[in-house]
Amino acid sequence: MFRTLMASAAVAAPAASSSATKPLVSLTQPLTRRSCNTIRRALEEAYSQSEFAHNPAEAHAAVLVPFCNVNGTPGILLEVRGKLRTHSGEVSFPGGKVDETDASTLAAALRETHEEVGVRPDQLEILGRFGPPETSLGGLRVWPYVAFVHPESKEASLGLDDDAPLPSLSLSSLTLSPREVAHAFHLPLSAALSPPRLHSYLFRGARPYYAISVADIARGPNAVHSDETDVRWADDPEQRDEIGGGREGRLEVWGLTGWYLCSLMRILGVYD
Repeated sequence: MFRTLMASAAVAAPAASSSATKPLVSLTQPLTRRSCNTIRRALEEAYSQSEFAHNPAEAHAAVLVPFCNVNGTPGILLEVRGKLRTHSGEVSFPGGKVDETDASTLAAALRETHEEVGVRPDQLEILGRFGPPETSLGGLRVWPYVAFVHPESKEASLGLDDDAPLPSLSLSSLTLSPREVAHAFHLPLSAALSPPRLHSYLFRGARPYYAISVADIARGPNAVHSDETDVRWADDPEQRDEIGGGREGRLEVWGLTGWYLCSLMRILGVYD
């Protein structure tokens, strides 16, 4: 395994939310209709949908941040890229390049999520979008959307009380595309405040954020696999930022995915 060229401890990352400013949603109790509405309002307040114009001269991509309950635990569905994708072995959200057939960036995120992990658009309750949309290393303008994944159609949960736990997603119901996704796993929200998992990096060499170590989660019971159960990833021999599974041999939510996750946690008051 290759070692990082920069000690992570030297970077000042965002601080965990103080006791005076609690996160807007519980990191341990199941997500409810009320907490989904809280996320929706927080996104609306943090980011104007018209703040960043869609430039047709650019190439675009879209990703989905899929909140879900699994076994009554709130978290986010993530994937490890398959061998035939760019940057295979890296952790990412479902998503990809906007095609000519896509009516919008959101349509692209929904299509890619269905293709990659088998979650249908009618299962997804869109909660909003945040930003600004960053440019990937491949030159794509990446638009991040947020949704809650219902195990059945979203209409099936309409009659629930606002404070009733929303139904949990069974990871065995996912259908992974072996070409695109090697593994998919549920990242508990509480992992965002687990000190042993957090590593401080600079996004694009300038903006501090937390990366989250997830190798044990991707290998654990709350994960599903396509071709092989052994979770593997590669270190970049040149130790370039955002390439490979992570630093110092770790599998991490880092790079653009880590930046977006950290940005979302700021919006939700998990980080100051």
